[in-house]
Amino acid sequence: MDPHSTHEEPHFASFAEFYPYYLEEHRNLTSRRLHFLGSLGVIGCVAMALASSDWLWLPVAVLCGYGFAWVGHFFFEKNRPATFRHPIYSLMGDWVMFKDICAGKISL
Repeated sequence: MDPHSTHEEPHFASFAEFYPYYLEEHRNLTSRRLHFLGSLGVIGCVAMALASSDWLWLPVAVLCGYGFAWVGHFFFEKNRPATFRHPIYSLMGDWVMFKDICAGKISL
């Protein structure tokens, strides 16, 4: 944390506490769409790796997922990805939000 910052970094005791914060960081529609496309890309890349036994698809999956998400944050949300502060909860949040979008709980 920046010693000169006056912004207090939130701490979370559980993913259930974190997820509402995660959703607040993903209010922009374009950003959510980019996250969704990145997650679809991850699924596609992992499927290609498994189908072809070409494990070079796995780093492509990581680049695809984070690339789309980070464009959403830096250019549309204008915030810093939660991955930098809460990597595990953020990864979990990506997939819960993906599921919630597929289930119609979150709009695209």
